[in-house]
Amino acid sequence: MADVKALAEQLVGLTVKEVQELADVLKSEYGIEPAAAAVVVAAGGGEAAAAEEKTAFNVILKNAGASKLNVVKIVKDLTGLGLKEAKELVDGAPKELKAGVSKAEAEDLKAKLTEAGAEVEIQ
Repeated sequence: MADVKALAEQLVGLTVKEVQELADVLKSEYGIEPAAAAVVVAAGGGEAAAAEEKTAFNVILKNAGASKLNVVKIVKDLTGLGLKEAKELVDGAPKELKAGVSKAEAEDLKAKLTEAGAEVEIQ
């Protein structure tokens, strides 16, 4: 097993960009969600994080609008949820649809949902 102290020193020394790359690898190869990477960023120092541009965004469904059925169908397709779960998510708005996505993906999700009549916010 790797020396834990040396590993900890390496993690603390990572830049925000390197932490994001680490989060991507952990998610794609090991199924670990990027929320754990936020702990590393917080431990690594807030000044570097504040200087970097935000790279992870949350997509929030604020309101389903008049075309609720169309919004449910789109939420189902975009999230991979079942029809019942997608309907419950839309009925429970405001709700978070996706967390930690890239700006491009967040904008794409917002565009599709807005086109269907939903009110969406990106944080």
